[in-house]
Amino acid sequence: MASDEQSNRKSHSSNNFLQTQVVVVVIPFPAQGHLNQLLHLSRLILSHNLPVHYVGTTTHNRQATVRVQGWDPKSISNIHFHDFEVPPFVSPPPNPNAETKFPSHLLPSFKASSHLREPVAKLMQSLSSIARRVVVIHDSLIASVVQDVKNITNAENYTFHSISAFTTFSVYWEEMGRPQIESSHILEVPSLEGCFTTQFLDFIEEQLQFEKSSAGNIYNTSRAIESPYIELLEHILDTGKHWALGPFNPLVIEKKNINGRHLCMEWLDKQEQNSVIYASFGTTTALTEEQIEQIAIGLEQSQQKFIWVLRDADKGDIFNEDEVRRHKLPKGFEERMEGFGLVVRDWAPQLEILSHPSTGGFMSHCGWNSCIESITMGVPIATWPMHSDQPRNSVLITQVLKVGLVVKDWAKRDELVTASVIENSIRRLMETKEGDDMRERAEDLKKAIHRSMDEDGVSRMEMDSFITHITR
Repeated sequence: MASDEQSNRKSHSSNNFLQTQVVVVVIPFPAQGHLNQLLHLSRLILSHNLPVHYVGTTTHNRQATVRVQGWDPKSISNIHFHDFEVPPFVSPPPNPNAETKFPSHLLPSFKASSHLREPVAKLMQSLSSIARRVVVIHDSLIASVVQDVKNITNAENYTFHSISAFTTFSVYWEEMGRPQIESSHILEVPSLEGCFTTQFLDFIEEQLQFEKSSAGNIYNTSRAIESPYIELLEHILDTGKHWALGPFNPLVIEKKNINGRHLCMEWLDKQEQNSVIYASFGTTTALTEEQIEQIAIGLEQSQQKFIWVLRDADKGDIFNEDEVRRHKLPKGFEERMEGFGLVVRDWAPQLEILSHPSTGGFMSHCGWNSCIESITMGVPIATWPMHSDQPRNSVLITQVLKVGLVVKDWAKRDELVTASVIENSIRRLMETKEGDDMRERAEDLKKAIHRSMDEDGVSRMEMDSFITHITR
């Protein structure tokens, strides 16, 4: 009966759709951390009864939906996915011995996505003929794809920044020549040297020239944690309004039935509260065999319970199974660690792991997804940045929010992190009063974020303000 009612409601709404609706088109950048954030945002916008069109290549849309976590995948069934074909691109394996850790093997897939311009223009055009307004939300790294929005009178585009407000501000401020600003919130940050390859910097430059027509800026953060940096961005950027709509990830994770749960969750159920360190370095990090060995020894010597996600970096096409590296571990390591630690070699349910009461710390590369997920779950971070925005996110975590400690300083990025450094970092986070204080502060931030989502909370008001603005 309910399904009949739904279909009647759908057909009724499609009749009213003509010239009344505001439709939202979301265009992510084709890397996991970006796909994930905009899929979460799509779900939030959908909850305000606005139709959402999620646009990407066939491969990357599939990647986004296969890996969705924290909520029922069926809840995205109302999102309109547009799988567009782009010219074939090479999908080479990552190179753990490259000069920088930046995943330059993904560049062919990034460049292939610039071919989305034509199908996206056609989609915007067709939607504009039946909708009162077309609202385009695009990743800042894919701005060239939406350059035709300016030719559509009832369309407007908003730039989504996939990194922290702290890092976004520092980058823009430096680009402007560090203008004099009276603020105690401006800190010294690590150099961008070693963060990107020159080819990717050229790619960013190409995208930046198309950002000028943006009607506003969207951030996956909350004023509850990054208010000073949102205000600084409002002060220095005159490109439209600024909305901190985050965190996008769900704060309460849907419990899966026993058959749908990952094996590591059953193992976590048996551990004491705050007793497990979770180690994962994201989807774009390729570690050398030598570094993997040091991590293994460091974990073993720390004598802390652990879950370690040991996967190779994503390829441009994650469904291309050729040359997927399976990492070797020290002889007998997994046998010795049985019952004490878990090595996960497949896709791990990170949000579920971080939200579990047994998880007491996170050794992380500091990608913004991982940072904001850890903060929203009240878990402190041992920071080990690898590339991109990660070194600056590490400063936000350790010096601004004070919910983490440094495993690897960016100035020593070319050095091997030894087992003893790893062991000491884990012990500091898991066994000391310093670590307990960080856990307490992380818990306070978690509560502040939850409050921000309440009826009169700052994040709820920010989202309401954005929805009001685009449906004006």
